[in-house]
Amino acid sequence: MWRTKRSTVDGYFLAGKNITWWPVGASLFASNIGSGHFIGLAGSGAAAGIGAIAYEWNGMLMVLLLGWVFLPIYIASGVTTMPEYLQRRFGGRRTQIFIAVLSLFIYIFTKISVDIYAGALFIQLALKWNIYLAVVLLLVITALYTIAGGLAAVIYTDAAQTAVMLAGALTLMGFSFAEVGGWNALMEGYHNAIPSVRVPNSTCGIPRDDAFHIFRDPVTSDLPWPGVIVGMTIPSMWYWCSDQVIVQRSLAAKTLTHAKGGSLTASYLKVLPFFMIMLPGMISRILYTDEVACTDPQLCEQVCGNAVGCSDIAYGKLVMELLPSGLRGLMMAVMIAALMSSLTSIFNSSSTIFTMDLWKTFRSQASEWELMIVGRVFVLVLIVLSVLWIPIVQASQGGQLFIYIQSISNYLQPPVSVIFLCGCFWKRANEKGAFWGLVIGLTVGVIRMILDFVYPAPLCFEKDERPAVLRYIHYLYFSMLLSFITLIVVVVISLTTEEPRPEQVKLPSPSHFSCLGPTLLKLNFLTITGLAANMHQVVHGLTKQSGAIGKILGGAVLHHSKSHCHFDILRT
Repeated sequence: MWRTKRSTVDGYFLAGKNITWWPVGASLFASNIGSGHFIGLAGSGAAAGIGAIAYEWNGMLMVLLLGWVFLPIYIASGVTTMPEYLQRRFGGRRTQIFIAVLSLFIYIFTKISVDIYAGALFIQLALKWNIYLAVVLLLVITALYTIAGGLAAVIYTDAAQTAVMLAGALTLMGFSFAEVGGWNALMEGYHNAIPSVRVPNSTCGIPRDDAFHIFRDPVTSDLPWPGVIVGMTIPSMWYWCSDQVIVQRSLAAKTLTHAKGGSLTASYLKVLPFFMIMLPGMISRILYTDEVACTDPQLCEQVCGNAVGCSDIAYGKLVMELLPSGLRGLMMAVMIAALMSSLTSIFNSSSTIFTMDLWKTFRSQASEWELMIVGRVFVLVLIVLSVLWIPIVQASQGGQLFIYIQSISNYLQPPVSVIFLCGCFWKRANEKGAFWGLVIGLTVGVIRMILDFVYPAPLCFEKDERPAVLRYIHYLYFSMLLSFITLIVVVVISLTTEEPRPEQVKLPSPSHFSCLGPTLLKLNFLTITGLAANMHQVVHGLTKQSGAIGKILGGAVLHHSKSHCHFDILRT
Protein backbone atom coordinates (compact mmCIF):
# COMPACT_ATOMS: atom_id res chain seq x y z
CA MET A 1 0.00 0.00 0.00
CA TRP A 2 2.93 2.33 0.66
CA ARG A 3 4.03 1.90 -2.97
CA THR A 4 0.91 3.69 -4.20
CA LYS A 5 2.43 7.16 -3.60
CA ARG A 6 -0.39 8.63 -1.52
CA SER A 7 1.22 12.08 -1.80
CA THR A 8 0.16 12.31 -5.46
CA VAL A 9 -3.33 12.71 -6.89
CA ASP A 10 -3.16 9.38 -8.78
CA GLY A 11 -1.74 7.67 -5.71
CA TYR A 12 -4.42 8.98 -3.35
CA PHE A 13 -7.49 8.81 -5.60
CA LEU A 14 -6.55 5.85 -7.86
CA ALA A 15 -4.11 3.92 -5.61
CA GLY A 16 -1.30 4.56 -8.09
CA LYS A 17 -3.12 2.39 -10.67
CA ASN A 18 -1.22 -0.56 -9.25
CA ILE A 19 -3.92 -2.84 -7.77
CA THR A 20 -4.15 -6.49 -8.87
CA TRP A 21 -7.35 -8.30 -9.80
CA TRP A 22 -8.30 -9.93 -6.50
CA PRO A 23 -8.34 -6.79 -4.30
CA VAL A 24 -10.25 -5.01 -7.09
CA GLY A 25 -12.88 -7.76 -7.17
CA ALA A 26 -13.15 -7.96 -3.39
CA SER A 27 -13.47 -4.18 -3.13
CA LEU A 28 -16.18 -4.08 -5.81
CA PHE A 29 -18.15 -6.66 -3.84
CA ALA A 30 -17.57 -5.04 -0.45
CA SER A 31 -18.47 -1.59 -1.79
CA ASN A 32 -21.78 -3.02 -3.01
CA ILE A 33 -22.68 -5.20 -0.02
CA GLY A 34 -23.08 -2.73 2.82
CA SER A 35 -25.14 -2.98 5.98
CA GLY A 36 -28.13 -1.85 3.93
CA HIS A 37 -27.86 -5.12 2.00
CA PHE A 38 -27.77 -7.30 5.10
CA ILE A 39 -30.74 -5.55 6.68
CA GLY A 40 -32.69 -4.70 3.52
CA LEU A 41 -32.22 -7.82 1.39
CA ALA A 42 -32.98 -10.15 4.30
CA GLY A 43 -36.01 -7.99 5.13
CA SER A 44 -37.30 -8.21 1.56
CA GLY A 45 -36.89 -11.98 1.65
CA ALA A 46 -38.86 -12.15 4.88
CA ALA A 47 -41.62 -9.88 3.55
CA ALA A 48 -42.05 -10.98 -0.06
CA GLY A 49 -39.86 -13.96 -0.95
CA ILE A 50 -36.96 -14.22 -3.35
CA GLY A 51 -38.06 -11.64 -5.96
CA ALA A 52 -35.63 -8.91 -4.90
CA ILE A 53 -32.65 -11.20 -5.54
CA ALA A 54 -33.09 -10.28 -9.21
CA TYR A 55 -31.17 -7.09 -8.37
CA GLU A 56 -28.17 -9.17 -7.32
CA TRP A 57 -28.19 -11.45 -10.34
CA ASN A 58 -28.69 -8.47 -12.64
CA GLY A 59 -25.58 -6.99 -11.04
CA MET A 60 -23.62 -10.12 -12.01
CA LEU A 61 -24.09 -9.20 -15.66
CA MET A 62 -23.69 -5.45 -15.25
CA VAL A 63 -20.29 -5.70 -13.55
CA LEU A 64 -19.09 -7.74 -16.55
CA LEU A 65 -20.45 -5.02 -18.83
CA LEU A 66 -18.25 -2.58 -16.90
CA GLY A 67 -15.08 -4.61 -17.40
CA TRP A 68 -15.59 -5.54 -21.03
CA VAL A 69 -17.46 -2.59 -22.56
CA PHE A 70 -17.27 0.63 -20.54
CA LEU A 71 -13.93 0.40 -18.75
CA PRO A 72 -11.79 0.26 -21.94
CA ILE A 73 -13.41 3.55 -22.98
CA TYR A 74 -12.76 5.18 -19.60
CA ILE A 75 -9.15 3.99 -19.46
CA ALA A 76 -8.43 5.15 -23.00
CA SER A 77 -9.89 8.55 -22.12
CA GLY A 78 -7.45 8.93 -19.21
CA VAL A 79 -10.08 10.17 -16.75
CA THR A 80 -10.18 10.03 -12.95
CA THR A 81 -13.90 10.60 -12.44
CA MET A 82 -17.09 9.88 -14.36
CA PRO A 83 -18.15 13.55 -14.59
CA GLU A 84 -14.72 14.25 -16.06
CA TYR A 85 -15.43 11.73 -18.82
CA LEU A 86 -18.64 13.55 -19.72
CA GLN A 87 -16.73 16.85 -19.86
CA ARG A 88 -14.19 15.39 -22.28
CA ARG A 89 -16.86 13.73 -24.38
CA PHE A 90 -19.34 16.63 -24.61
CA GLY A 91 -17.21 19.69 -23.82
CA GLY A 92 -18.25 22.53 -21.55
CA ARG A 93 -18.53 22.32 -17.79
CA ARG A 94 -22.23 22.41 -16.96
CA THR A 95 -22.92 18.70 -17.64
CA GLN A 96 -19.85 17.73 -15.61
CA ILE A 97 -20.87 19.95 -12.68
CA PHE A 98 -24.50 18.80 -12.91
CA ILE A 99 -23.52 15.12 -12.69
CA ALA A 100 -20.99 15.78 -9.93
CA VAL A 101 -23.50 17.58 -7.72
CA LEU A 102 -26.20 14.99 -8.45
CA SER A 103 -23.82 12.15 -7.55
CA LEU A 104 -22.99 13.76 -4.21
CA PHE A 105 -26.69 14.18 -3.40
CA ILE A 106 -27.37 10.54 -4.31
CA TYR A 107 -24.50 9.40 -2.08
CA ILE A 108 -25.51 11.49 0.91
CA PHE A 109 -29.26 10.93 0.83
CA THR A 110 -29.49 7.30 -0.32
CA LYS A 111 -26.21 5.43 0.08
CA ILE A 112 -24.61 6.92 3.19
CA SER A 113 -27.81 7.58 5.10
CA VAL A 114 -29.28 4.15 4.34
CA ASP A 115 -26.10 2.28 5.30
CA ILE A 116 -25.78 4.29 8.50
CA TYR A 117 -29.39 3.67 9.44
CA ALA A 118 -29.17 -0.06 8.69
CA GLY A 119 -25.94 -0.46 10.67
CA ALA A 120 -27.29 1.56 13.57
CA LEU A 121 -30.50 -0.49 13.57
CA PHE A 122 -28.47 -3.67 14.02
CA ILE A 123 -26.17 -2.21 16.67
CA GLN A 124 -29.11 -0.80 18.60
CA LEU A 125 -30.80 -4.21 18.52
CA ALA A 126 -27.63 -6.03 19.56
CA LEU A 127 -26.03 -3.72 22.13
CA LYS A 128 -28.88 -1.42 23.19
CA TRP A 129 -26.61 1.55 22.46
CA ASN A 130 -27.89 5.03 21.82
CA ILE A 131 -28.24 5.17 18.05
CA TYR A 132 -26.34 8.46 17.67
CA LEU A 133 -23.42 7.27 19.80
CA ALA A 134 -23.08 4.15 17.65
CA VAL A 135 -23.28 6.12 14.42
CA VAL A 136 -20.75 8.77 15.40
CA LEU A 137 -18.23 6.18 16.62
CA LEU A 138 -18.50 4.14 13.43
CA LEU A 139 -18.23 7.19 11.22
CA VAL A 140 -15.15 8.51 13.00
CA ILE A 141 -13.30 5.17 12.72
CA THR A 142 -14.30 4.81 9.08
CA ALA A 143 -13.25 8.33 8.18
CA LEU A 144 -9.84 8.01 9.82
CA TYR A 145 -8.46 5.36 7.53
CA THR A 146 -10.26 6.80 4.49
CA ILE A 147 -8.62 10.19 5.08
CA ALA A 148 -5.23 8.76 6.00
CA GLY A 149 -4.78 6.12 3.33
CA GLY A 150 -6.72 7.13 0.23
CA LEU A 151 -8.07 4.55 -2.20
CA ALA A 152 -5.31 2.01 -1.56
CA ALA A 153 -6.25 1.79 2.13
CA VAL A 154 -9.92 1.49 1.18
CA ILE A 155 -9.34 -1.30 -1.35
CA TYR A 156 -7.11 -3.43 0.87
CA THR A 157 -9.34 -3.04 3.93
CA ASP A 158 -12.30 -3.90 1.69
CA ALA A 159 -10.53 -7.12 0.71
CA ALA A 160 -10.00 -8.06 4.36
CA GLN A 161 -13.56 -7.11 5.28
CA THR A 162 -14.91 -9.22 2.43
CA ALA A 163 -13.33 -12.28 4.05
CA VAL A 164 -14.88 -11.36 7.40
CA MET A 165 -18.31 -10.79 5.83
CA LEU A 166 -18.26 -14.10 3.97
CA ALA A 167 -17.11 -16.08 7.01
CA GLY A 168 -19.72 -14.60 9.32
CA ALA A 169 -22.64 -14.62 6.88
CA LEU A 170 -22.02 -18.20 5.74
CA THR A 171 -21.78 -19.30 9.38
CA LEU A 172 -25.15 -17.74 10.15
CA MET A 173 -26.60 -19.35 7.02
CA GLY A 174 -25.48 -22.77 8.28
CA PHE A 175 -27.06 -22.21 11.69
CA SER A 176 -30.26 -20.96 10.05
CA PHE A 177 -30.72 -23.97 7.78
CA ALA A 178 -29.87 -26.34 10.62
CA GLU A 179 -32.53 -24.72 12.80
CA VAL A 180 -35.29 -24.67 10.17
CA GLY A 181 -34.60 -28.20 8.91
CA GLY A 182 -33.22 -27.68 5.41
CA TRP A 183 -34.42 -26.46 2.01
CA ASN A 184 -37.71 -28.38 1.86
CA ALA A 185 -38.61 -27.21 5.35
CA LEU A 186 -37.87 -23.64 4.27
CA MET A 187 -40.21 -23.85 1.28
CA GLU A 188 -43.02 -25.40 3.29
CA GLY A 189 -42.51 -23.34 6.41
CA TYR A 190 -42.38 -19.99 4.64
CA HIS A 191 -45.84 -20.39 3.15
CA ASN A 192 -47.15 -21.27 6.62
CA ALA A 193 -45.40 -18.39 8.41
CA ILE A 194 -48.56 -16.40 9.19
CA PRO A 195 -48.58 -14.20 12.32
CA SER A 196 -51.09 -15.06 15.03
CA VAL A 197 -52.28 -11.44 15.32
CA ARG A 198 -53.68 -10.19 12.01
CA VAL A 199 -55.98 -7.49 10.73
CA PRO A 200 -59.44 -9.12 10.31
CA ASN A 201 -60.89 -9.60 6.82
CA SER A 202 -57.61 -8.92 5.04
CA THR A 203 -54.73 -10.81 3.46
CA CYS A 204 -52.18 -9.01 5.63
CA GLY A 205 -49.48 -11.31 6.93
CA ILE A 206 -50.17 -14.12 4.45
CA PRO A 207 -47.04 -14.97 2.39
CA ARG A 208 -47.24 -14.30 -1.33
CA ASP A 209 -48.18 -17.20 -3.60
CA ASP A 210 -45.29 -16.23 -5.88
CA ALA A 211 -42.78 -15.96 -3.03
CA PHE A 212 -40.42 -18.45 -4.73
CA HIS A 213 -40.75 -16.86 -8.17
CA ILE A 214 -38.46 -14.18 -9.56
CA PHE A 215 -40.36 -13.37 -12.76
CA ARG A 216 -43.79 -12.37 -11.51
CA ASP A 217 -47.10 -11.16 -12.95
CA PRO A 218 -46.55 -8.12 -15.22
CA VAL A 219 -49.58 -6.22 -13.86
CA THR A 220 -50.45 -7.12 -10.29
CA SER A 221 -47.17 -8.21 -8.69
CA ASP A 222 -44.67 -6.27 -6.60
CA LEU A 223 -41.87 -6.95 -9.14
CA PRO A 224 -43.36 -7.33 -12.66
CA TRP A 225 -41.15 -9.43 -14.91
CA PRO A 226 -40.82 -6.91 -17.82
CA GLY A 227 -39.68 -4.34 -15.29
CA VAL A 228 -37.22 -6.82 -13.81
CA ILE A 229 -35.63 -7.47 -17.21
CA VAL A 230 -35.60 -3.93 -18.64
CA GLY A 231 -36.53 -1.37 -15.97
CA MET A 232 -34.17 -2.88 -13.41
CA THR A 233 -31.26 -3.02 -15.85
CA ILE A 234 -31.23 0.72 -16.57
CA PRO A 235 -30.40 2.03 -13.06
CA SER A 236 -28.23 -1.05 -12.51
CA MET A 237 -26.17 0.01 -15.51
CA TRP A 238 -25.62 3.41 -13.87
CA TYR A 239 -24.59 1.78 -10.60
CA TRP A 240 -22.14 -0.75 -12.06
CA CYS A 241 -20.91 1.04 -15.20
CA SER A 242 -20.85 4.78 -14.45
CA ASP A 243 -21.04 5.27 -10.68
CA GLN A 244 -17.80 6.70 -9.33
CA VAL A 245 -17.79 4.40 -6.28
CA ILE A 246 -17.65 1.29 -8.47
CA VAL A 247 -15.71 2.50 -11.50
CA GLN A 248 -12.95 4.05 -9.37
CA ARG A 249 -11.96 0.61 -8.08
CA SER A 250 -11.57 -0.72 -11.61
CA LEU A 251 -9.64 2.36 -12.74
CA ALA A 252 -7.14 1.60 -9.96
CA ALA A 253 -6.25 -1.77 -11.53
CA LYS A 254 -2.72 -2.06 -12.89
CA THR A 255 -3.91 -3.27 -16.34
CA LEU A 256 -7.18 -3.76 -18.20
CA THR A 257 -6.76 -7.52 -17.79
CA HIS A 258 -6.57 -7.13 -14.01
CA ALA A 259 -9.64 -4.89 -14.12
CA LYS A 260 -11.55 -7.56 -16.04
CA GLY A 261 -10.39 -10.17 -13.55
CA GLY A 262 -11.73 -7.98 -10.75
CA SER A 263 -15.10 -7.74 -12.51
CA LEU A 264 -15.23 -11.52 -12.83
CA THR A 265 -14.36 -11.98 -9.15
CA ALA A 266 -17.09 -9.58 -8.08
CA SER A 267 -19.57 -11.29 -10.41
CA TYR A 268 -18.89 -14.71 -8.89
CA LEU A 269 -19.25 -13.28 -5.39
CA LYS A 270 -22.64 -11.78 -6.31
CA VAL A 271 -24.05 -15.33 -6.37
CA LEU A 272 -23.67 -15.52 -2.58
CA PRO A 273 -26.16 -12.90 -1.22
CA PHE A 274 -29.08 -15.14 -2.21
CA PHE A 275 -27.79 -17.92 0.03
CA MET A 276 -26.15 -15.98 2.84
CA ILE A 277 -28.56 -13.03 3.21
CA MET A 278 -31.93 -13.54 1.52
CA LEU A 279 -32.63 -17.16 2.50
CA PRO A 280 -31.70 -16.52 6.16
CA GLY A 281 -34.13 -13.60 6.07
CA MET A 282 -36.89 -15.95 4.91
CA ILE A 283 -35.93 -18.44 7.62
CA SER A 284 -36.17 -15.65 10.20
CA ARG A 285 -39.82 -15.18 9.24
CA ILE A 286 -40.44 -18.87 9.87
CA LEU A 287 -38.69 -18.91 13.24
CA TYR A 288 -39.95 -15.56 14.58
CA THR A 289 -43.20 -15.12 12.67
CA ASP A 290 -45.12 -12.93 15.10
CA GLU A 291 -42.31 -10.37 15.23
CA VAL A 292 -40.73 -10.39 11.76
CA ALA A 293 -44.06 -10.79 9.90
CA CYS A 294 -46.21 -8.61 12.15
CA THR A 295 -49.01 -6.69 10.41
CA ASP A 296 -50.93 -5.07 13.24
CA PRO A 297 -49.63 -1.47 13.40
CA GLN A 298 -49.70 -1.26 17.19
CA LEU A 299 -47.88 -4.56 17.62
CA CYS A 300 -45.29 -3.62 14.99
CA GLU A 301 -44.71 -0.32 16.79
CA GLN A 302 -43.96 -2.26 19.97
CA VAL A 303 -41.67 -4.75 18.23
CA CYS A 304 -39.51 -2.46 16.09
CA GLY A 305 -40.86 1.08 16.34
CA ASN A 306 -42.24 1.01 12.79
CA ALA A 307 -46.01 0.69 12.30
CA VAL A 308 -45.58 -0.27 8.62
CA GLY A 309 -43.81 -3.56 9.38
CA CYS A 310 -40.80 -5.19 11.01
CA SER A 311 -39.34 -7.33 8.23
CA ASP A 312 -36.09 -5.34 8.38
CA ILE A 313 -35.25 -6.84 11.79
CA ALA A 314 -35.12 -10.33 10.24
CA TYR A 315 -31.33 -10.58 9.99
CA GLY A 316 -30.59 -8.99 13.34
CA LYS A 317 -33.18 -11.25 14.98
CA LEU A 318 -31.37 -14.34 13.71
CA VAL A 319 -28.06 -13.09 15.03
CA MET A 320 -29.38 -12.30 18.50
CA GLU A 321 -31.63 -15.33 18.95
CA LEU A 322 -29.93 -18.12 17.02
CA LEU A 323 -26.18 -17.75 17.39
CA PRO A 324 -24.27 -18.68 20.55
CA SER A 325 -22.82 -15.72 22.40
CA GLY A 326 -19.30 -16.17 21.01
CA LEU A 327 -20.44 -16.09 17.41
CA ARG A 328 -22.54 -13.00 18.00
CA GLY A 329 -19.27 -11.12 18.27
CA LEU A 330 -18.26 -12.44 14.85
CA MET A 331 -21.54 -11.23 13.37
CA MET A 332 -21.07 -7.85 15.01
CA ALA A 333 -17.73 -7.69 13.21
CA VAL A 334 -19.47 -8.70 9.97
CA MET A 335 -22.05 -5.93 10.22
CA ILE A 336 -19.47 -3.32 11.19
CA ALA A 337 -17.21 -4.50 8.33
CA ALA A 338 -20.12 -4.25 5.89
CA LEU A 339 -20.98 -0.76 7.08
CA MET A 340 -17.42 0.50 7.08
CA SER A 341 -16.44 -1.02 3.72
CA SER A 342 -19.42 0.59 2.04
CA LEU A 343 -18.92 3.95 3.74
CA THR A 344 -15.18 4.13 3.03
CA SER A 345 -15.85 3.48 -0.64
CA ILE A 346 -18.45 6.24 -0.78
CA PHE A 347 -16.33 8.68 1.24
CA ASN A 348 -13.31 8.21 -1.01
CA SER A 349 -15.27 8.45 -4.25
CA SER A 350 -17.24 11.47 -3.05
CA SER A 351 -14.07 13.31 -2.12
CA THR A 352 -12.64 12.44 -5.54
CA ILE A 353 -15.68 13.88 -7.34
CA PHE A 354 -15.73 17.02 -5.19
CA THR A 355 -12.00 17.62 -5.59
CA MET A 356 -11.51 16.80 -9.27
CA ASP A 357 -14.86 17.92 -10.72
CA LEU A 358 -15.94 20.82 -8.52
CA TRP A 359 -12.96 22.28 -6.65
CA LYS A 360 -10.59 21.96 -9.59
CA THR A 361 -13.18 23.60 -11.87
CA PHE A 362 -13.10 26.78 -9.80
CA ARG A 363 -9.44 26.47 -8.72
CA SER A 364 -7.80 25.37 -11.96
CA GLN A 365 -4.31 26.26 -10.71
CA ALA A 366 -4.63 24.29 -7.47
CA SER A 367 -1.54 22.26 -6.56
CA GLU A 368 -1.62 18.51 -5.95
CA TRP A 369 -1.10 19.15 -2.24
CA GLU A 370 -4.10 21.49 -2.12
CA LEU A 371 -6.29 18.96 -3.96
CA MET A 372 -5.42 16.20 -1.50
CA ILE A 373 -6.07 18.43 1.53
CA VAL A 374 -9.43 19.47 0.08
CA GLY A 375 -10.32 15.82 -0.57
CA ARG A 376 -9.57 14.88 3.04
CA VAL A 377 -11.49 17.83 4.48
CA PHE A 378 -14.52 17.07 2.33
CA VAL A 379 -14.76 13.61 3.94
CA LEU A 380 -15.30 15.38 7.27
CA VAL A 381 -18.03 17.52 5.69
CA LEU A 382 -19.73 14.35 4.44
CA ILE A 383 -19.68 12.92 7.95
CA VAL A 384 -21.40 15.98 9.39
CA LEU A 385 -24.05 15.99 6.66
CA SER A 386 -24.65 12.27 7.12
CA VAL A 387 -25.18 12.56 10.87
CA LEU A 388 -27.58 15.47 10.35
CA TRP A 389 -29.58 13.38 7.87
CA ILE A 390 -30.15 10.45 10.24
CA PRO A 391 -33.42 11.81 11.74
CA ILE A 392 -34.83 12.15 8.21
CA VAL A 393 -33.97 8.52 7.48
CA GLN A 394 -35.63 7.42 10.71
CA ALA A 395 -38.77 9.40 9.94
CA SER A 396 -39.12 8.18 6.35
CA GLN A 397 -38.24 4.52 6.64
CA GLY A 398 -40.55 2.10 4.83
CA GLY A 399 -41.52 -1.46 5.51
CA GLN A 400 -38.79 -2.79 3.19
CA LEU A 401 -35.55 -0.81 3.25
CA PHE A 402 -34.09 -2.58 0.21
CA ILE A 403 -37.13 -1.86 -1.99
CA TYR A 404 -37.12 1.75 -0.79
CA ILE A 405 -33.52 2.10 -1.99
CA GLN A 406 -34.32 0.60 -5.37
CA SER A 407 -37.41 2.72 -5.96
CA ILE A 408 -35.48 5.95 -5.31
CA SER A 409 -32.75 4.71 -7.66
CA ASN A 410 -35.32 4.24 -10.42
CA TYR A 411 -36.35 7.89 -10.12
CA LEU A 412 -32.86 9.43 -10.25
CA GLN A 413 -30.48 7.13 -12.11
CA PRO A 414 -32.06 6.26 -15.51
CA PRO A 415 -31.36 9.70 -17.10
CA VAL A 416 -27.69 9.40 -16.13
CA SER A 417 -27.49 5.90 -17.65
CA VAL A 418 -28.95 7.18 -20.91
CA ILE A 419 -26.43 10.04 -21.07
CA PHE A 420 -23.47 7.70 -20.57
CA LEU A 421 -24.80 5.26 -23.17
CA CYS A 422 -25.26 8.05 -25.71
CA GLY A 423 -21.86 9.52 -24.89
CA CYS A 424 -20.05 6.22 -25.31
CA PHE A 425 -21.84 4.79 -28.33
CA TRP A 426 -23.51 7.57 -30.35
CA LYS A 427 -21.13 10.07 -31.90
CA ARG A 428 -23.88 12.52 -32.84
CA ALA A 429 -24.89 13.14 -29.21
CA ASN A 430 -23.79 16.64 -28.21
CA GLU A 431 -23.53 18.72 -25.05
CA LYS A 432 -26.87 20.46 -25.44
CA GLY A 433 -28.71 17.19 -25.93
CA ALA A 434 -26.97 15.59 -22.95
CA PHE A 435 -27.53 18.54 -20.62
CA TRP A 436 -31.20 19.07 -21.40
CA GLY A 437 -31.84 15.34 -21.41
CA LEU A 438 -30.47 15.27 -17.87
CA VAL A 439 -32.45 18.32 -16.76
CA ILE A 440 -35.79 17.16 -18.15
CA GLY A 441 -35.31 13.51 -17.18
CA LEU A 442 -34.33 14.33 -13.61
CA THR A 443 -37.14 16.86 -13.27
CA VAL A 444 -39.66 14.14 -14.16
CA GLY A 445 -37.93 11.68 -11.82
CA VAL A 446 -37.81 14.10 -8.89
CA ILE A 447 -41.51 14.90 -9.31
CA ARG A 448 -42.33 11.18 -9.03
CA MET A 449 -40.04 10.84 -6.01
CA ILE A 450 -41.71 13.78 -4.25
CA LEU A 451 -45.13 12.26 -4.95
CA ASP A 452 -43.92 9.04 -3.32
CA PHE A 453 -43.01 10.97 -0.16
CA VAL A 454 -46.23 13.01 -0.14
CA TYR A 455 -48.46 9.99 -0.83
CA PRO A 456 -46.87 7.00 0.93
CA ALA A 457 -48.03 3.51 0.01
CA PRO A 458 -51.06 2.44 2.07
CA LEU A 459 -50.90 -0.40 4.55
CA CYS A 460 -52.12 -3.75 3.25
CA PHE A 461 -55.60 -3.32 4.76
CA GLU A 462 -56.05 0.28 3.55
CA LYS A 463 -57.59 1.46 0.29
CA ASP A 464 -55.10 2.84 -2.22
CA GLU A 465 -56.18 6.43 -2.90
CA ARG A 466 -52.90 7.73 -4.28
CA PRO A 467 -52.69 9.53 -7.65
CA ALA A 468 -53.00 7.26 -10.69
CA VAL A 469 -49.33 7.65 -11.61
CA LEU A 470 -48.42 6.00 -8.29
CA ARG A 471 -51.18 3.38 -8.29
CA TYR A 472 -50.78 2.10 -11.83
CA ILE A 473 -47.18 2.78 -12.88
CA HIS A 474 -44.76 0.55 -10.99
CA TYR A 475 -41.41 2.15 -10.28
CA LEU A 476 -39.70 -0.35 -12.60
CA TYR A 477 -42.04 0.63 -15.42
CA PHE A 478 -41.45 4.27 -14.53
CA SER A 479 -37.72 3.63 -14.98
CA MET A 480 -38.41 2.48 -18.55
CA LEU A 481 -40.65 5.48 -19.24
CA LEU A 482 -38.12 7.91 -17.77
CA SER A 483 -35.31 6.45 -19.88
CA PHE A 484 -37.42 6.77 -23.02
CA ILE A 485 -38.24 10.42 -22.27
CA THR A 486 -34.57 11.22 -21.65
CA LEU A 487 -33.47 9.43 -24.82
CA ILE A 488 -36.03 11.30 -26.94
CA VAL A 489 -34.84 14.65 -25.56
CA VAL A 490 -31.17 13.79 -26.18
CA VAL A 491 -31.81 12.60 -29.74
CA VAL A 492 -34.10 15.47 -30.78
CA ILE A 493 -31.92 18.26 -29.37
CA SER A 494 -28.67 16.68 -30.61
CA LEU A 495 -30.02 16.31 -34.16
CA THR A 496 -31.40 19.85 -34.28
CA THR A 497 -28.26 21.55 -32.97
CA GLU A 498 -24.61 21.59 -33.99
CA GLU A 499 -22.55 18.42 -34.25
CA PRO A 500 -19.93 17.67 -31.58
CA ARG A 501 -16.42 18.88 -32.33
CA PRO A 502 -14.15 16.22 -33.90
CA GLU A 503 -11.89 16.02 -30.84
CA GLN A 504 -14.89 15.13 -28.67
CA VAL A 505 -15.72 11.98 -30.65
CA LYS A 506 -12.08 11.10 -31.29
CA LEU A 507 -11.08 10.46 -27.71
CA PRO A 508 -7.68 8.74 -27.50
CA SER A 509 -8.68 5.09 -27.74
CA PRO A 510 -7.73 2.06 -29.81
CA SER A 511 -10.06 1.46 -32.72
CA HIS A 512 -10.78 -2.13 -31.69
CA PHE A 513 -11.01 -4.03 -28.43
CA SER A 514 -11.12 -7.79 -28.12
CA CYS A 515 -14.23 -8.12 -26.00
CA LEU A 516 -13.10 -11.25 -24.17
CA GLY A 517 -9.33 -11.10 -23.78
CA PRO A 518 -7.05 -13.97 -22.68
CA THR A 519 -8.38 -17.55 -22.80
CA LEU A 520 -8.87 -17.84 -19.03
CA LEU A 521 -10.90 -14.63 -19.01
CA LYS A 522 -12.96 -15.92 -21.94
CA LEU A 523 -13.88 -19.13 -20.13
CA ASN A 524 -14.78 -17.32 -16.93
CA PHE A 525 -16.73 -14.64 -18.79
CA LEU A 526 -18.90 -17.22 -20.56
CA THR A 527 -19.31 -19.27 -17.38
CA ILE A 528 -20.51 -16.41 -15.20
CA THR A 529 -22.73 -14.97 -17.96
CA GLY A 530 -24.47 -18.29 -18.44
CA LEU A 531 -24.74 -18.74 -14.67
CA ALA A 532 -26.32 -15.32 -14.18
CA ALA A 533 -28.76 -15.88 -17.05
CA ASN A 534 -29.99 -19.15 -15.55
CA MET A 535 -29.66 -18.66 -11.78
CA HIS A 536 -33.42 -18.56 -11.35
CA GLN A 537 -33.59 -22.25 -12.33
CA VAL A 538 -31.99 -23.29 -9.04
CA VAL A 539 -35.16 -22.30 -7.21
CA HIS A 540 -38.06 -24.74 -7.06
CA GLY A 541 -41.35 -23.90 -8.74
CA LEU A 542 -40.39 -21.09 -11.12
CA THR A 543 -42.84 -20.44 -13.95
CA LYS A 544 -42.41 -21.72 -17.50
CA GLN A 545 -42.24 -18.09 -18.49
CA SER A 546 -39.07 -17.52 -16.48
CA GLY A 547 -37.56 -20.74 -17.83
CA ALA A 548 -38.11 -19.53 -21.38
CA ILE A 549 -36.39 -16.25 -20.57
CA GLY A 550 -33.42 -18.15 -19.18
CA LYS A 551 -33.17 -20.23 -22.36
CA ILE A 552 -33.26 -17.10 -24.49
CA LEU A 553 -30.48 -15.47 -22.46
CA GLY A 554 -28.46 -18.70 -22.39
CA GLY A 555 -28.82 -18.99 -26.17
CA ALA A 556 -27.60 -15.44 -26.55
CA VAL A 557 -24.48 -16.31 -24.53
CA LEU A 558 -23.82 -19.38 -26.69
CA HIS A 559 -24.24 -17.36 -29.89
CA HIS A 560 -21.95 -14.66 -28.45
CA SER A 561 -19.21 -17.22 -27.78
CA LYS A 562 -19.24 -18.27 -31.44
CA SER A 563 -18.95 -14.76 -32.83
CA HIS A 564 -15.77 -12.90 -33.74
CA CYS A 565 -16.31 -10.69 -30.72
CA HIS A 566 -14.74 -7.41 -31.80
CA PHE A 567 -16.31 -3.99 -31.77
CA ASP A 568 -15.41 -0.40 -32.50
CA ILE A 569 -15.11 2.31 -29.87
CA LEU A 570 -16.06 5.80 -31.02
CA ARG A 571 -14.46 5.04 -34.36
CA THR A 572 -14.71 7.54 -37.16
